[in-house]
Amino acid sequence: MVRYYESIASLPVATEDLPTVLLIGTKETTGVELGGRILNHLNEEIDQVALMLLKHAINELTPSTDNAASTHLYLPIGEKMLSIVVAQLPTAVSRHNSFARPHAIMSLVKAHASDIEKSVIVGLALPNHEQTWIAGGTAVAKAIPSYFHKSTTNFRGVITTGEATAFVADNVQVVFEEILTEEQVVYLNCSADGIHLTQRLVDAPPNELNTTTFVAEAAAVATLCNAELTVIQGEQLRERGFGGIYGVGQAAEHPPALVVLSYYPTEESKEEPSRVMVGKGIVYDTGGLSLKISGGMVGMKDDMGGAAGILGAFLATVTSGAAGTTHPLHCVLCLAENAVGPKATRPDDIHTMYSGKTVEINNTDAEGRLVLADGVAYAVKHLNPKFMLDMATLTGAAGIVTGTKIASLYANTDEIEEFAVNAGKASGDLVHPVPYVPEFFRPEYKSSCADMKNLMANTRNAGVSCGGQFIANHMDDFAEEGQWMHVDMGFPVTHEDHRATGYGVGLLMALLSDLNSKAPY
Repeated sequence: MVRYYESIASLPVATEDLPTVLLIGTKETTGVELGGRILNHLNEEIDQVALMLLKHAINELTPSTDNAASTHLYLPIGEKMLSIVVAQLPTAVSRHNSFARPHAIMSLVKAHASDIEKSVIVGLALPNHEQTWIAGGTAVAKAIPSYFHKSTTNFRGVITTGEATAFVADNVQVVFEEILTEEQVVYLNCSADGIHLTQRLVDAPPNELNTTTFVAEAAAVATLCNAELTVIQGEQLRERGFGGIYGVGQAAEHPPALVVLSYYPTEESKEEPSRVMVGKGIVYDTGGLSLKISGGMVGMKDDMGGAAGILGAFLATVTSGAAGTTHPLHCVLCLAENAVGPKATRPDDIHTMYSGKTVEINNTDAEGRLVLADGVAYAVKHLNPKFMLDMATLTGAAGIVTGTKIASLYANTDEIEEFAVNAGKASGDLVHPVPYVPEFFRPEYKSSCADMKNLMANTRNAGVSCGGQFIANHMDDFAEEGQWMHVDMGFPVTHEDHRATGYGVGLLMALLSDLNSKAPY
C-alpha cells in the first residue's frame, strides 16, 4: 500500500489519471523546488502558472505552534487538473518529541490519503534529513489502514486458507526532498510491510483473528524470514508448565499458544547470545470472570497489539537486513483469549507459572502480565538472551502517565533506557521512562498463600512500573544481570479513530538496527 522511492525520478510512470499530490514540509523547508520536481515528473512541460500558484500557496501558509496549516489547489497539468495539497508542519518540537513531527504527518496523510482507491504521491521536505527520514517516512505508513471488510472494497483480513491475503496495488508513493540511499529505501519499504501487517492484525475482529489464525499468520512470517518456528499449544502448555498462558486461555474455543520465531543470521550465530522480543497476544479480553463493565469491552480486540507489533517488527527487521549478522533474533508470541466459560480461571485460583513460581489470582482482568511472565521465563531458560524486550497493551495507567501518543518504558539499566528514548525519537514511536524501583513495587504483590498475587494491593501505586515488575519477577536473575525493558503501549496502539497505528515496528527496528546509535547490547 505504501512504497518509498529513492527520488522523484524513480517513481513509476504516472497513470492516465493524475494522482493526488500531498506535499508536506516545515515553514523553513517547504518550497517550490520539491513540488516543482513532482509536477515535472508528471508533465515534462509544466505550466509556469502552476508553479507560480504553488509558490504563492506555500508562502501563504501560517502553521501555529501546535497545528499544521494546509491548502488545497487544483493545478493545470497539460489538459488535466492535478489535485495537490500543500501543508506545513507545526512549528514547535519539544525535547520529548520526534523532530520529524510524525504525529502531524500521520494526521495530514490520514486526512488526504486514507481512501484506498486513490493514487497518492506524498512528498516530504523535512529538515535535518538524517534525523527525520525514518520517523517521517514510517509516519506515512502508519497513517494508511490496511484492514478492510467493506462490501464495496476488496477484503483484506487475516489468514483463513493457509495463504497470506494479498494487498491491493500500491496506492501511496513516498519521496523525500533529499535522495534516499538504496539501503534507506529497503529499510522503509520493509518497515511499511511490518507496519501494515501489524495494523491488519490489530484491526481484525475477534471472529477472524483468534489464536489459531494468529498462529497461521506467525507461520507465514516464519516462512518469509526463513526462521525456525516453535508452537506449543493447548494441552501441551498445561503439560509443560505454562500456567499463565494456559490459565488465561483455557476457557476459550480456540486454544492458547506460545509461538516462537527464531532467526539465525548464520549457523555459527546459534551459539551467540540473542536478542528477544516478547509480545502480549490477548486476541480478545472480556476481563474473564472479573468481567469488564458495559462499554469497557469494546475495542478489546486490540489487546494483542504487543504481539502484533513484535511480529511486524520481526518481519521488517529480518527482511530489511537490519537484524545484523551475529546475533540471533527471537520473537515470542503469548497468545490467548481471555474468555468467560465453565473452564475460566476464577479469582482465588492459584497457578504455577513456567518460572516455577505460584500466583494467586485476585483479578482475572490482570491477565496480560500472566501470559508475558510465561513468555519471558521461557526466553530466559531456552533462548540465551543478552537483551530482552516485552511489549504489551498492559495498563490503563500508561495513558495517564505518558498520554495517548507516547508509550511507557520500564527499563532496568540507564543505558537501554536512554537508548530506547532515542530510538523512539528516531522512529516516531515515542517512549518515556517510568521509575524503575523494584524494591518499591514487589511488595504490592504479596500473598499469604502463594509466591505472589497478580494485581497489586494499591492500584494507585505506579501501575505501569508495578505491571512491569510482575513480569520481571519471573526472570530469575536476568532482571538484574541482563538488559531488559518493558514497553506499555496500550494507547498509541491506535489512532484517535481507533484504527491501528502499527506502533512498535518502527521502535523495535530502531532498537535492533543501530541506526540512531550503537546498541548497548
